[in-house]
Amino acid sequence: MKWLSRIAVDIRPLRESRDFRLLTVGTLITGLGTQATLVALPYQVFVITGSAFLTGLLGLAELAPLVVASLFGGALADRFDRRRLLLLCQLALVALAAALAVAAASGPPPVWILFALAAAMAGAAAVERVARTSTVPRTVSAERLPAAISLTYGLLQLTQVAGPAVGGVLIAAFGLTTPYAIDAVSCLGMAGAAALMSAQPPDAVAAGEPVLRSIRSGLSFLRRLPAVTAGFVIDLCAMTFGMPRALFPVLALTVYHAGATGTGLLYAAVAAGSTVAALTTGWMSHARYLGRIVLVAVACWGIFIAAAGFVDNIWPAAALFALAGAADSVSAVCRSTMMQVLTPDRMRGRVSSVFSLVVAGGPRLGDVESGTVAALTTPAFSVVSGGLVCVASVGVVALAFPQLAAYDAAEVGRGGPVRKSLEDEALEASELI
Repeated sequence: MKWLSRIAVDIRPLRESRDFRLLTVGTLITGLGTQATLVALPYQVFVITGSAFLTGLLGLAELAPLVVASLFGGALADRFDRRRLLLLCQLALVALAAALAVAAASGPPPVWILFALAAAMAGAAAVERVARTSTVPRTVSAERLPAAISLTYGLLQLTQVAGPAVGGVLIAAFGLTTPYAIDAVSCLGMAGAAALMSAQPPDAVAAGEPVLRSIRSGLSFLRRLPAVTAGFVIDLCAMTFGMPRALFPVLALTVYHAGATGTGLLYAAVAAGSTVAALTTGWMSHARYLGRIVLVAVACWGIFIAAAGFVDNIWPAAALFALAGAADSVSAVCRSTMMQVLTPDRMRGRVSSVFSLVVAGGPRLGDVESGTVAALTTPAFSVVSGGLVCVASVGVVALAFPQLAAYDAAEVGRGGPVRKSLEDEALEASELI
């Protein structure tokens, strides 16, 4: 069983840190409700309109508030207590999910109401995600940080297995009001966890910096992290072209004939693969060239997505989406580890805001891309073409950002000149811009 200990994710961060336990439990509880809403919203739009294009356009409606909220959220996370920011965001999400439940209970609402509430939720969730992500490194030691990142990501993906599956069943059995109501209640889980955590005050440098200047200094510092920037770019390509989640209701209803339950299964399949991969990333603590792993993983994601477009039965499609999810999980853990290790705490909220923007914005761009291509051609063609474009983007990013393949965790971990230079530049960026 020695091999198992080498690949299983390290759970010592949970044992050693009370704040990390609270953050993890809150993420699990809230994530279940969030994922139920993730299924319910596009399903409701497609049922009301019958349009794949409008279903995909839901992602575009969420994009602008997500961009603005992520950037400002990063500055706020480096300026104010991150715990308090997390609490306020969760309370806002409770109110918005409750509004969706009321709208669904009142009969089929006007589509613009769904778009408006989805946009508001995207903004609140963006700030919450930045605050939560930038808090993790403060709750554990530097030695435990890679394990904490893997564990957090794996458990978050676990909610994306159960949440969509349960959401699909709830919609089929009780209608759309129930998953929205459950989301509202579940958001109280993270609110309670945040209330019990220790204070997370900002560094003195960040606390006195104006918000707009703070955003500019964060973006300026990010330009000094080409390996991290490359990770953002390659993930944006993968999600924009290779994430057909907006088509899951379309595929389930018109191709696989599996209804709301099938829609939940497709969402859950991606997350199931991600969960298994993330919770077996113990081997990554010994990996040096994380950037090369990212390149291979994203290429595998594109290949599996393209292959899923060729099948017309939900079970092989779900299996391929699960394999794609596993590849994406490996990529995400590597990219997040590089980002957190290279970024000093005074800049972590702002750099995390760009990470959050890419992670949440990419799939929404993918909603628009996949929905538009499906409307002009067919859902299957949209899935296949998106996966192939994703594979092609890997080569482009590798050539444009050679620093990604050259990233060496051993050199950075020794605290050598690369790490020292980045910390000095972080201070210069906040002082000079």
